[in-house]
Amino acid sequence: MTNHVPVLLEECLTLLNPQNDRAYLDCTFGGGGHSAAILEKAATATVDALDQDPMAAERAQTLATRYPGRLRFHAENFRNLDRVPGRFDGVLMDIGVSSHQLDAPERGFSFRFDAPNDMRMDTRRGRTAAEFLEQANRQELEKAVRDYGEEPRWFRIVNAIESARGSGRLSRTASFAHLVAEAAPPPPGPRGPHPATKTFQGVRIAINDELGALSEALPKAFAKLKQGGVLAVISFHSLEDRLVKRYMNGVSGRPLDREDNRTQDERVKLAELLTRKAVQPSAEEQSRNPRSRSARLRAVRRIAP
Repeated sequence: MTNHVPVLLEECLTLLNPQNDRAYLDCTFGGGGHSAAILEKAATATVDALDQDPMAAERAQTLATRYPGRLRFHAENFRNLDRVPGRFDGVLMDIGVSSHQLDAPERGFSFRFDAPNDMRMDTRRGRTAAEFLEQANRQELEKAVRDYGEEPRWFRIVNAIESARGSGRLSRTASFAHLVAEAAPPPPGPRGPHPATKTFQGVRIAINDELGALSEALPKAFAKLKQGGVLAVISFHSLEDRLVKRYMNGVSGRPLDREDNRTQDERVKLAELLTRKAVQPSAEEQSRNPRSRSARLRAVRRIAP
């Protein structure tokens, strides 16, 4: 069984500040670590939790039994969080793949295991990674590998994917990872990440529409906040963090980015920015949980009614 370790837990609790009789929304339940900590911290607080992964519902039921009447689970993609009734004192998003998903070979998220090349966060719908690789047009493949994977050698990898169609090499994680490594072998010198790491990330983001879901979810999450409520978001790669930073700058009346030409009068301040710079895990946490190394936490407090 996977030992789920919630990332940046103490930092999230400090920002959300769980209090009795307050309501919280955990948009990405995953292993349930953040939800459990909120419920433990405040004896009469409630949590509404969402997750599209069918396996998360079982973990949520265990937690709901431990905290009767205080946890409500919704089997939803967090892009549909507006379907959850009510407003909240705190909303948390922990974006990306959970340890439960990474460590389940049959899910196909990791090339550490030879498994069906799936990568779907919701196994009940959508194309698998293998189906995407076999069916996607050239533009879709380039977007996945070059843009979402941020892979500099995308051209060779996309060519290799197209050449491998119909051979069976795209159907399993091990053979697909080997294909990528052949097309873009690691440079000489000290051993770094596996050469398929970025491509796997890009394909996973593409088939789950992760950036689209995040773009939809951010304004919905902010709209769910009560006045004084806090939105906290943990991201794990630069594309997500860029979206989160831009959105939070916007609602806090700051320039969206360096190209933002709006005047001060054109900016509307709806929130207070609580994290001028993204909060990163401590060296101790990174040592204890290497998967936390790329985590970035940003937060805002709603000041508008």
